[in-house]
Amino acid sequence: MATGNYLITGGASLIGSHIADQLLADGAREVRLLDNYSLGTPAMIAHLSDEPRVKRIRGDVTRLPDLLEATADVDGVFALAGYLTLPMAQDPLAGISVNTLGMVNTLEACRFSGVRRIVFSSSVAVYGTPAQHPVTEDSGYFSAGLQPPSLLYGASKLMGEALCARYARSYGLQFNNLRFASVYGERQHTRAVNAVFVAKICDQVRRGEAPVIEGDGSEVHDYVYVTDVARACVSSMHSAAHGHALNVATGVDSTATEVAQTALRICGRRDLKPQYREDRRAVRSAAGTRLGFSREKAQREIGWVPQISLEEGMRRLIEWQSAQG
Repeated sequence: MATGNYLITGGASLIGSHIADQLLADGAREVRLLDNYSLGTPAMIAHLSDEPRVKRIRGDVTRLPDLLEATADVDGVFALAGYLTLPMAQDPLAGISVNTLGMVNTLEACRFSGVRRIVFSSSVAVYGTPAQHPVTEDSGYFSAGLQPPSLLYGASKLMGEALCARYARSYGLQFNNLRFASVYGERQHTRAVNAVFVAKICDQVRRGEAPVIEGDGSEVHDYVYVTDVARACVSSMHSAAHGHALNVATGVDSTATEVAQTALRICGRRDLKPQYREDRRAVRSAAGTRLGFSREKAQREIGWVPQISLEEGMRRLIEWQSAQG
């Protein structure tokens, strides 16, 4: 049970809002959501506005005093604040600062405040373009063919992981580094390259439009539903296991065409067909026709397995989109 006090940096985010939901359901005394709202939005956490156990803190991870105040009397920290690939492409200086200096400040605040454990939101981007399959936590980082924003993003996550290990070794701060695959779901934002594709396809089909695919449709990603990700985060906070890097992925490769066909099936639109066009995306993450992320270590160390299939997750996303109007 999550009976303590917890801080989520980048709390007004897709994953942050769902972690807060999970913590509150598990009995947390207090959940603090720190965000400067440069990327996060109040709408992400609007459903928590009447929850007395939630404390909203306007703060910035690049300012250590903000974090020192936010971590006082906190048992655990979920370090979500960070720039994803698209914002990194638009403002690399800010992205590097948040993803590196921000992590140093977060870890310093944890050390000073006596926080027991930190859960760091890393990414499968730490593998770059995977050169072996399956992709386990021992797989290396290969940068061949990466665009500069993806290269910077993956490298910044590797630095964050290394900083966590360094603070564990030097100060005894417990950590788990969670390497998220492509996270999607209700309250979807538009900053994650791969998950944006799922949201876009769902929105097109539910509005009666043919789903549009960049390229030939063979590109694959591992799409993991946000509530599964939130469970992994909370489990890694309370598990006896720590000091690990863990893939938080389904282990299922889904092509762009399969995503489109799933949306068509959910919406019962047999009259529509995917439309393919030349791939002119300015920013792309590492991609290919095979990934094969292994989730065996996460199951072994923290007992986590994904529960939501792609079809069920897309169904939930479409229902949420429809409710938004």
